[in-house]
Amino acid sequence: MTPASPIYRSRWATAVFDLFNPIPYGLFVGTLIFDIIYVITANVFWAKGAAWLVTAGLFFAIIPRLINLGHVWLASRDTVTRAEKLDFWLNLLGIVAAIVNAFVHSRDAYGIVPENVILSVITVALLSVGQIALAFDKFGFRETTRE
Repeated sequence: MTPASPIYRSRWATAVFDLFNPIPYGLFVGTLIFDIIYVITANVFWAKGAAWLVTAGLFFAIIPRLINLGHVWLASRDTVTRAEKLDFWLNLLGIVAAIVNAFVHSRDAYGIVPENVILSVITVALLSVGQIALAFDKFGFRETTRE
C-alpha cells in the first residue's frame, strides 16, 4: 500500500501498538485480582502488589495510547472507524480511573477499601468494552453483497 492509500497505516506503529497494548490490560486485571484478594485476606502484601501492578500498568499504557492518539486524531478522518474512536475514549477513561486508583493505593493499610476494588473494576470494564468494540469492528459486521 502506498501512503496515498486511504487505509495506509504505519507498520512500525502498528507493530509497537500491538506489542504494548495488551500489557496494561493484563496488569490492570492483575490489580483487580490482587485487590479482591486483599479485601478477603487483609494481608498487606496483596495491597502493595496491587499498587505496583497499577503503577506498572500505567507506565506500559503510555506508548500504545500515544500511538492510538496519533492514529485516531491526527490521521485522515476517513481511515478511523467509530469503534476506534470509542476504544480511544474508553481507554482514556480507564486510564484516568487507573490513575485515581494509583493514588488510592498510596493510602495506608485498609484505608484503600472499597475504592480500590471499585476503581479496578471500572478500569478493567472500560478497557474490556473498548477491546470488544475493536474486535467486532475487525470482523466488519456490515452488509455485504455477492456478485
